Amino acid sequence: MQRTPLAADRFLVELPFYSLRNVSSPEDTDNERRVYFGHAPATSMLDLPTDENVRDYLLEAEGRKRRQPTQVHRAIRDTLDNTPHNFSVLNGGVSIVARDYEIDEKKKVLRLLKPSIINGSQTQGVLKDYYRDMEESDATPPLIHITFELIVTEDDALIAETSIARNFQNDVMTVSIAGRLGQLEELEKSVQRQYPEYKLRQSETQLSDDYIATERLIQVITALTPEELWPKPGEADNPNKTFTYAMKTKCLKNFQDVYRKAKDESDPEHARYKELYQFYLDIAPQAYELHETWKTHDGFVGTRLRSIQRERGNIKEVPDGIIFPILAALSAFAKKTPEGWKIEPPNSFRDEEIISAATTVYQEIADHNPQTMGKSKACYTQLYQLTSLYKRLSSG
Repeated sequence: MQRTPLAADRFLVELPFYSLRNVSSPEDTDNERRVYFGHAPATSMLDLPTDENVRDYLLEAEGRKRRQPTQVHRAIRDTLDNTPHNFSVLNGGVSIVARDYEIDEKKKVLRLLKPSIINGSQTQGVLKDYYRDMEESDATPPLIHITFELIVTEDDALIAETSIARNFQNDVMTVSIAGRLGQLEELEKSVQRQYPEYKLRQSETQLSDDYIATERLIQVITALTPEELWPKPGEADNPNKTFTYAMKTKCLKNFQDVYRKAKDESDPEHARYKELYQFYLDIAPQAYELHETWKTHDGFVGTRLRSIQRERGNIKEVPDGIIFPILAALSAFAKKTPEGWKIEPPNSFRDEEIISAATTVYQEIADHNPQTMGKSKACYTQLYQLTSLYKRLSSG
């Protein structure tokens, strides 16, 4: 690649970095391109162009007032808000292309000719929102770094091809596969019994407000699954459900496995999985309703839990790390009725009691961290013991 001074070029963009390493392969060298990996302050990414990216920032593209954050956006923002020290590890980083470059090691600055983000627009968009919110609230953001890959080439066709490949080739989402295989059709019909206006998201492009987040719904259903239907041998008594909070892909793949075995009459476990699959179908509308209810449950008013978002004294959003141990505990009240499976707490049970118990474990076991609570079996066990006691008393 022929190098020319970049200082006077109007397409020059400076990108401060912390570390940078040349990882170009022999094929890269033979084809006159360079590949670098590095770490940079997250603020370095805010103003990079996205001209070559096949995806814009979805919230911006669709209008911030009309679009709610997707699970991806919320996951990125959750890390920034709650564990910014893990951001450089948990986030996939940003891929950048440029036509040419200069490295100023002394100043730790990359000078890039006509750069563009080709993968990572969602990350950049959430970072912009995060720093804007911090500025508006007059808060000092922590120092956050992000990993980046830089591909330097003058081959416009390769840049276009790379952008497409980075965004789609390795991003065939499990939910899209399940949707194409028809594994979500009956679940969608079940939801529509109570919510006829809603559809299940069956591909990553279905982002409008009339689509329910399929992965989240299946996470909730998995958390609500009663012990007698739990598919894992040896976990029938107080099954470990911590993964239902943080591992949406695992929950979805488990659902696919249940679906296949329920439909395969030759499977030796067909009958058991058929009943479990029926639970998914029966409980789906109530699962959606329960999650929505607990996310804004006014029983949390007065708890003073700092991680809960409030607006004018009302509960705006309770973190899922607090919600999922509660939902898992409610599985003790799962009951098969003539109308199908339902979550039916006994008349003596009050939501305020489990909220009080959840507040205690949040403070004493999870150390005021909703992420810790969502992943702590001890937190799930404490709440499950409470609901199991109510179940025994009501049946005795």
